[in-house]
Amino acid sequence: MVVYLDHAATTPLRPEARDAWLAAQEVVGNASSVHGAGQAARRLLEDARDAVALSLGCEPIEVVFTSGGTEAINLAVKGLWLAGKEGAPIVLPDGEHHATMDAVAWLASRWHAAVRPVPLDGLGRIDADAFAAALPGAGLATALVANNEVGTRNDPTTLAAAARDAGVPLHLDAVAALGSVPLDFAGWRGAGASAGGLAALSVSGHKVGAPVGTGALVVSRHAQLTPLAHGGGQQRGLRAGTPDVAGAAAFAAALAAAETEREVESARQEALRDRLVSGIRSIVPSAVMLGDPRDRLPGNVHVLFPGTIGETLLFLFDTAGIAVSTGSACQAGVTEPSHVVLALGRDADDARAVLRLTLGRTSTVDDVDAFLAALPEVHRRGLAARAARLGRP
Repeated sequence: MVVYLDHAATTPLRPEARDAWLAAQEVVGNASSVHGAGQAARRLLEDARDAVALSLGCEPIEVVFTSGGTEAINLAVKGLWLAGKEGAPIVLPDGEHHATMDAVAWLASRWHAAVRPVPLDGLGRIDADAFAAALPGAGLATALVANNEVGTRNDPTTLAAAARDAGVPLHLDAVAALGSVPLDFAGWRGAGASAGGLAALSVSGHKVGAPVGTGALVVSRHAQLTPLAHGGGQQRGLRAGTPDVAGAAAFAAALAAAETEREVESARQEALRDRLVSGIRSIVPSAVMLGDPRDRLPGNVHVLFPGTIGETLLFLFDTAGIAVSTGSACQAGVTEPSHVVLALGRDADDARAVLRLTLGRTSTVDDVDAFLAALPEVHRRGLAARAARLGRP
């Protein structure tokens, strides 16, 4: 049986989501059709929209269902920038998810958008003063609610207020934070209509136990956003195409369940995380925990093992039946050093010597202890493999 410590990549399907998906599949009808069957499907879709809006602290009309976080991020980043002043710079903090980085890179190469980087501090947090200083005259800003690799949380209220004061639309990537951090789109945005401030927030369903291929983008009713897909005008004209009613229903069910248990589950995962960190430090005293030690996602442990290669450790743990990660699953198979670790001020050797261990609702004390039991031999072999690669005795 696999010990699964990669819940940030994806987490097991929730029974509530499975049941909601199966029940919705029994309803035959296109939610855009005007006949009775279509309207029955429409009711399921709008019930799901209402439920997601309640969990995210926004209005139902602001919820745009997508195929997941990557689509939501692309729609937000490209759509907001294309709807704004042509050529205006993009404020991009270091250490963002590659879905955001690659979308911005496309705008830079295709539309010649200038990019204004913003540094992270040594714990992986966006420098709020540098973020605010980069905003004047920008056409878009984007930021993580919580870093998907090192787990450090940012302050969305401060970032949104700075963007609002500068009149710059802001996208927040809440994919990693969903289910672990209370999300409040309306509260973070503030009252009143404004061209600047929080305009969009992206989330992904499979991070909270919904099926892969589900997610949403919250788009403020005051935001201007250019759609990327055309052909039907569904979802305020922001995402054309026949809605995935079953996927929306499953996502809503999973998110509601995650929100119901969030406080209790976060506390449980924090206790497991502390046990894991304590065990790693006792077995490998040279190990370095990256990210903020407390103001972080409850189930995230990001650890640097000096003198090793993260990929080697990953494969050794995999052989032992333990699933871990070296970083974002979206970068699987890529041997480049972690750009997030580099953004912390670490060198390339350190950025190649990290593991990300992430806990979820199915994680247990036995899972943690299994990892710790395997760690001494894996670490020994990892050090030897690194030394052999360098030609050392």
